[in-house]
Amino acid sequence: MKKMKDLKYHYGLKVRIYPNSVQKKIIKLNSDASRAVYNEMVGINLELFRLKQVNLYIDTIVMRINQLEKRRSQTKHLKNYLLYLNDPRIDSNTVANAKQNYSTAWKNWKKVHRAGTPNFHKKSYRESYQTNAHYSKDSAMDIFSSTGVRFLDLNHIQLPKLGRLRISGSHKRILANKNDIRLGTVTVSKDTADRYFASFQLGSDTPFVEKFAKTGKQLGVDLNLDNFLTDSNGAMVANPRFYRKAKRQLAKAQRKLGKRCARAKKEGRSLRTAKNYQKQRLLVARLHDRIRNQRSDFINRLTTALVKSHDLVVAERLMSRNMAKNHALAMSITDAGWREFLAKMEVKANLYGKTFLMIDPKNTTQRCSSCGHIMGKNGTEKLTLKDREWTCPKCGTYHIRDWNAAKNILDKGLAKIVKEKPAKTA
Repeated sequence: MKKMKDLKYHYGLKVRIYPNSVQKKIIKLNSDASRAVYNEMVGINLELFRLKQVNLYIDTIVMRINQLEKRRSQTKHLKNYLLYLNDPRIDSNTVANAKQNYSTAWKNWKKVHRAGTPNFHKKSYRESYQTNAHYSKDSAMDIFSSTGVRFLDLNHIQLPKLGRLRISGSHKRILANKNDIRLGTVTVSKDTADRYFASFQLGSDTPFVEKFAKTGKQLGVDLNLDNFLTDSNGAMVANPRFYRKAKRQLAKAQRKLGKRCARAKKEGRSLRTAKNYQKQRLLVARLHDRIRNQRSDFINRLTTALVKSHDLVVAERLMSRNMAKNHALAMSITDAGWREFLAKMEVKANLYGKTFLMIDPKNTTQRCSSCGHIMGKNGTEKLTLKDREWTCPKCGTYHIRDWNAAKNILDKGLAKIVKEKPAKTA
């Protein structure tokens, strides 16, 4: 039986689950246990760091260091300290995965140095924990033969400690015609709108989807705020602005939530037991969720259409996090969802056998796609955000700003491919 990392193809699958009241309590218990173990690992490492700063060791400090290192390395010592982890309703994989996630967080920090070191996880309305599917040496590699986690049929799954659960989603088109799928890590979660999900890590030696046919077409894409994108053929996709359209309704619901929060605090009631507050909190969470789902659906449909109809798509490498620091454009940039668009384009291009490139956006807007003249040089004025149409002072070509930028983006992508080809053949 191959391990997950040795399989050629990997796929992430998320389905909605429908637990009963008893199963919901077990999910919450495992989520709390996962968070407690993670926070305990953070606390142990912080204390060990401080103790090891002491230059003069005394017996008490040495004993404490040994005690903490045992608790950190051995699960049985951790369970002896946190006795509630011995509850029979807690999945053993929950504790193991929480410790592994802590180690992975440190590895990621050492690689990237951007997200920061692992910190304490705060209690919130979201719940999640991880478990695993296991296979014996003689078992078949399919979704029905694993232990712990397995599919009973295409409408039901079985999870450790939870038992049988009904599921719904778009999983049938992936699972129905394949019998060589290995199940890996499974994340059980609850969102702020009180909906429950299971996310599966799948692996296989054969592709999960069929690759799209080659079309011989190439496309440059310029992302902007007036329109969501303009391509090198001159076509434009309108910006749906989902958040802006729902902003008034959302603001009204949030004001009502704030009033109910203030009333509950004034009366000395806990927000978690204040029924009117919780009703309004769910309403606000569902409004946010609807906006997020609308944006995600729009980007999914658009990226699939672009990948299906073109062999090469080139876009700018935009740092939307840095661009959102401009307070005048921050809301419009985050509402557009550029980061999600670029990430999904990259994933789908690899999945369906197409090519997606991201290039440096420098001078793509200021450069004339006909003669190569760059505005702002040789005594010419640089284009501003207000300049949506302009004429090249050198060759006299009339340009629509975003269309011209898309042409330049495609040219940069093609030049990058030509430049990299000799290196690959060598």
